[in-house]
Amino acid sequence: MKGALHLFVLSAALTLFNMKARAQQDPLYSQYMFNTLAFNPGYAGSADVFTVMALSRHQWVGFEGAPATQTFLAHTPLKNESLALGLSAINDRIGPSRQTAAFVDFAYRLKTGVDSRLAFGLKGGLNMYQADLASLSTVEVDPSNVNIQSQMLPNFGFGLFWHTPRYYVGVSAPKLLENDFTEASGTVVEPASEARHYFLIGGYVMDLSKDIKFKPSFMFRSVEGAPLSLDLNANFLLRERIWFGAMYRLGNAFGVMGQYQINDQLRAGYAFDLTTTTIGAYNAGTHEVMLSYDFRFLKGRTISPRYF
Repeated sequence: MKGALHLFVLSAALTLFNMKARAQQDPLYSQYMFNTLAFNPGYAGSADVFTVMALSRHQWVGFEGAPATQTFLAHTPLKNESLALGLSAINDRIGPSRQTAAFVDFAYRLKTGVDSRLAFGLKGGLNMYQADLASLSTVEVDPSNVNIQSQMLPNFGFGLFWHTPRYYVGVSAPKLLENDFTEASGTVVEPASEARHYFLIGGYVMDLSKDIKFKPSFMFRSVEGAPLSLDLNANFLLRERIWFGAMYRLGNAFGVMGQYQINDQLRAGYAFDLTTTTIGAYNAGTHEVMLSYDFRFLKGRTISPRYF
């Protein structure tokens, strides 16, 4: 039984790596509504404060070679309220493959109403990709044939983000170039390239009572070589301090999440997912932790409550 389980884990890890090599899946996020800059540069400066955020996601805990992602984001409006800048850095590891990306984000914002804005965003930077299949000690391989050496892959993307203090909608494609990886021969890895990802997101905040707000949201993702992905979220805000709710990723996972507004500037969030597919029987779920802080350097501006 132990040998069968070990074989299953190894087979799944190789399958995941091959999926990565062909479809180049970008990381998943359960708290995407607070991590939007990672895939939509139009989000930069949307809160009218200088924001920094760190997020760590550990998927399928207990599963050997499971995905792990660390994200750091920073963004701010400029003195010219029409302009905003951002920085996004992502480290993503799955099995023997790893990618580390750093991008600069630029947004040009137009007022479309008294309290609404439409932002046009551009994202540009580098993605370093590598794969070390020789580290899979349970398989006899020739590293010279299957390793993908570290490569610096330039890329750029765009995003549109329209929002008011209570609702938002955005569409983006953060990586438009389909970079080719170094060819690798053998039976495990085939020549592959990055694939374009397309995101559509939206959310709305409504008052249920004086102390409770309700925020439904969604994220739809499309990428060549992978199934369509749809996240549905339902969150409640209690007394402007505590977020709590649930999420469902169509045909893939369900979970819960919460967030605490420690003070006007600092907040912490946590999400827990359980996989509904076969692989769910071999792991202890997915954990995602987030910290965010708002620096209010720019004086004289009215700061709206942070609902997304």
